[in-house]
Amino acid sequence: MRDARRQFGADGELLTAEAWASSWLGRAWLEAPLTEREPERRLCLEVTGRASSTPSPAGLAAIASMERVAPTDSRPMLASTVGILAETQPLPAWHTSAGHHPVRAWRAVDVWDSERVLFIAYDGPTPHTLMAQIIETGGTMVDKLGLLLPDAATAWSGMRDDEDIPMPLTDHDVPAALADLASALRMTDMTWPRHDDEDFVELRALAWGRCRDHLPELPGHQPLPEAERTRLIDAFTAATRDTDPETADTTRSLAELFLDYGEGYITAGPLAWSPGHAALFLADWLPRKAVLDHDQRTHLSDTLKQWVNFCLTERGIEHRWITPVTEAVDIHLPDFLEAFDDRTAWGPAKQIATLLTSRGIDLNDQDAVNAAIRTLNAERLALVAQNPPIHNY
Repeated sequence: MRDARRQFGADGELLTAEAWASSWLGRAWLEAPLTEREPERRLCLEVTGRASSTPSPAGLAAIASMERVAPTDSRPMLASTVGILAETQPLPAWHTSAGHHPVRAWRAVDVWDSERVLFIAYDGPTPHTLMAQIIETGGTMVDKLGLLLPDAATAWSGMRDDEDIPMPLTDHDVPAALADLASALRMTDMTWPRHDDEDFVELRALAWGRCRDHLPELPGHQPLPEAERTRLIDAFTAATRDTDPETADTTRSLAELFLDYGEGYITAGPLAWSPGHAALFLADWLPRKAVLDHDQRTHLSDTLKQWVNFCLTERGIEHRWITPVTEAVDIHLPDFLEAFDDRTAWGPAKQIATLLTSRGIDLNDQDAVNAAIRTLNAERLALVAQNPPIHNY
């Protein structure tokens, strides 16, 4: 409440009050332990209790500003407290304002669909633009948030050089932009550890307050139709068969692996490879998830570059923007070579698959795999029976 008096007082602007409350709610969200389910509600309860026990204009201003951007379930409590405190304290001048309303939106997307920037212009007491930078590499995340001048979007093109990755700005439907922002915020909130970028934390609650009503249902996984999957694999293997017909089987098996990764981890679609996706695939996903034989390891780099070129050509990407992705394969191949044989980095599925392969089990034979896993479980139970754990009570 002392901070509220110092920052904006009773005669400040509505946008200043909203940003102030958003910063406090953001810090409560960031600093809460993993087990804390409603850190923002807890802060609202604490501030409401203090403001009610020691009424003051600053306390009323703090509660009124938090009401503007707090989560939906905390707003009735905050509104009720504002009504009670307003009987003896003056309301801030901005409290009766109609608020800010979105009037136009724009969207800029990079050539690989791995990054996009939203601009949402607002009118009202203080016209401004809410900006959100959303990245897709490694999963959807709101990387940056900003409150900018009303004409910020019109300056976008002038801020970018000819050598920058193409991100043309286009008009965007306002409800669609708000729904996109809400969906990205939801995915960001689900990521642990919590995203600690200062700009994001400061404006997270304000952004949620602007777009929460547009939050779409959580989409279910939409697998690639089998016919389309077969078409892609067949087209790729046919295009590379003339290069080295003796490696056709290896090429096809690697293409299946690349497509599996694309389906599961590239949110813009399995063909939307970017330098970042190539880096994560080689340095993280492949060492943890995949078991490769000698031929697959030998041909991995060349085949992956051919696959990336195939995918991005299918998407109509200019060759000069395919080159950075194939170069990323060469850059991060040493990371793959270092991590692939590091057993401490393997996931459980890869550990089991490697063990079964070492015993001569065909991983494509489901009955053989099930029988081998039953044998492994029996062996583990027998080992535990021979060496029971010691408990100290």
